[in-house]
Amino acid sequence: MRVVIVGAGFGGIAAAVELRRHGFTDVTIVEKAPDLGGTWFHNTYPGSACDVPSHLYSFSYAQRRDWSRLCSPQREIFDYLHQVAGELGVDRLIRTSDTVTACSWDDAACRWTVTTERGDVYESDAIVIATGQLHKPVIPRIEGAETFEGRTFHSAEWDHTYDLAGKRVAVVGTGASAVQFVPEIAGKVQKLKVFQRTGNWFLPRKNRTYPPAFKALVKWVPGIQAFRRKFMFQYCEALTMAIRHPRTFGRLIHLRSAAFMRWQLRDPELRRKVWPGYTFGCKRVLFSSYFLPALARPDVELVTEAIDGMTPAGIVTSDGRLHELDCVIWGTGFKGTEFMFPMEVTGAEGRDLRDAWAGGAHAHLGMTVPGFPSMFVMYGPNTNTSGGSIIFYHEAQACYIRQALQHVQRRGSGAIEVRAEVEAASDRELQSRFAGTAWTRCDSWYRDDAGRIVANWPGYMREYLEATRELDPAEYRFAEQQATVAV
Repeated sequence: MRVVIVGAGFGGIAAAVELRRHGFTDVTIVEKAPDLGGTWFHNTYPGSACDVPSHLYSFSYAQRRDWSRLCSPQREIFDYLHQVAGELGVDRLIRTSDTVTACSWDDAACRWTVTTERGDVYESDAIVIATGQLHKPVIPRIEGAETFEGRTFHSAEWDHTYDLAGKRVAVVGTGASAVQFVPEIAGKVQKLKVFQRTGNWFLPRKNRTYPPAFKALVKWVPGIQAFRRKFMFQYCEALTMAIRHPRTFGRLIHLRSAAFMRWQLRDPELRRKVWPGYTFGCKRVLFSSYFLPALARPDVELVTEAIDGMTPAGIVTSDGRLHELDCVIWGTGFKGTEFMFPMEVTGAEGRDLRDAWAGGAHAHLGMTVPGFPSMFVMYGPNTNTSGGSIIFYHEAQACYIRQALQHVQRRGSGAIEVRAEVEAASDRELQSRFAGTAWTRCDSWYRDDAGRIVANWPGYMREYLEATRELDPAEYRFAEQQATVAV
C-alpha cells in the first residue's frame, strides 16, 4: 500500500513512524519547507519555546531525560524531532521544498493523485494531510500599510538579518508568540510599542534552566520521568476541566490567574488596560512570568487604541495619534480555521472539500470526512487542545489511521470511507459538548467566520484516546474498484 503524507511536522512524523512500525514501507512525506519540523522550523523568533512541558510535549516512545528546562526552546524541540526522524528511519522518506497544490481521488482506480508546485506527481492508495492548524501567518489588512517605509515581518517569518537595536519597534498583537518575544526584545530596542486588541489571562512560567542536580535525578533515577509525565498529564487535564466548568472549578483557576496578574501589574492604569474582559479559558491561556513586567518598563508602551491606518512614518490609531516607527512586527497569529487550504482536495465523484466544509470544517474524530475515501487529517477539525499536548493527539491519530489502513489490507479493499450518518452524528455530539463551557463565551480563533468552534476538542485528552483507541469497522464503508460494499 502506497501512502503519501503531506507535511513533515510532528503530525507527519508521527504518522510515518506508526505506519513504518507496522509494515507500511511505501510511505512518502512531502514538505513545503526545506527541512522537517513544521512549526518548529518556521518559528525561530527570540524566545520561541513550547508552553507545554517537554516531557509531555514529546512522543511516548521517544522520551528524553536530558531536556534543558521544563518547556524547551525552539532549537531543542527542532533537534529532538530530527533525532526521532533519523533514529526511526523516516527522515529519508521526506521530499522537501515542494508544496502540495492538489490531491485528487480517482473513483475507478481507488487511487489518490498528489500534485506539487514544482510539477511532481505522486500516486497513492491513501493520503494523510498533516499540515496542521497553525502554519499560515495572518497579516491584517491595514489601510496604507504598503506605504510604510520601515521594515515589517511576521513573527513566524522572523527577519534575523534586521538589527532591532536602537530602533523604534511596534509589535501588533499580544498572543502566544508575542508573549514570548516581547520580553526578549524589550530593552534592546530604543522604544517598544505593543498594540493590543484584547488582553489575555496569564499563569506563571519562569522556565529556568534545570540545575545539574535535578537533571541528574531525572536522568539516572528510574521512574522519575514517567511520574513527571503522568503528573503533567493530569495537570493539563485539570486546565481542561477549568475550561469545561467555568462556574465551578474554572472559577478557582481564574482566581489563581487573577492573583498572579495583580501581583505582576502594580500600576493600576496598566492593569486596567491589560485586564481581559472575557471568561477565563475562552481564549488561549498564556503562560509567562516575564511578559507583564516587560509592559511596565519605561521604554515599553502598551497601546490599546484601535489601529486606523499606516503612513510612511508609522501607525495611526483611532485617537488620531501617529506612532513613528522603524519596524513593525506582526504578532497576529495564524489562519487556524483554514487547515490545508488553499490546497485543492477533490474526493469521490469530483466533490470539492471546500464545498463539503462550506458550513464549517468537520471530520469524524477530526480525521475522516465522508466522500473522501482513504483520506485522513492529522490535527484536523476539533482536535486542538487548550490544556494539553498536541503530541498526545498525534500519537492517537497515527494509531487510528494505521488501523484503518490495516482493515483495508485485510479485506483486500480499495479504500475506506467513513459513513456520512456516522460522521454527522459524531459532529452533532461533539458540538453539543461545547454548551456551558468557557469556549462559547467570547470570540476567538477557535471559531470560523460563522462562529462555529472548529479548532478545539471539547473534552479531555483521555477521552480522545479512548474514542480513537480502536477503529470500529461498522462506522466505515470499504470500497472495491468500480463498486462499494457496505459492511
